[in-house]
Amino acid sequence: MTRATSRKLLTPALLAGLALSLAACGYTPGSRALSGGAIGAGTGAIIGAATGGSPAMGALIGGGVGALGGALTNPNTVNLGPAP
Repeated sequence: MTRATSRKLLTPALLAGLALSLAACGYTPGSRALSGGAIGAGTGAIIGAATGGSPAMGALIGGGVGALGGALTNPNTVNLGPAP
């Protein structure tokens, strides 16, 4: 896989991972940070492995971004609406 192809795949994947991590469940900043970190770490590991990079590094970066996103949002900021 070439570097240009990797970047074309990586950017949308990172944005999707960020969106998922910001939609983390929880009512307290701590619980949102934990769930956001877990979602981000999983997404980062998958992206790291899929792009030929290090899954561990992807998990570290994704977990950090997800935890920050979860901790910095409140339940009213990210509202996906009622369950179907």
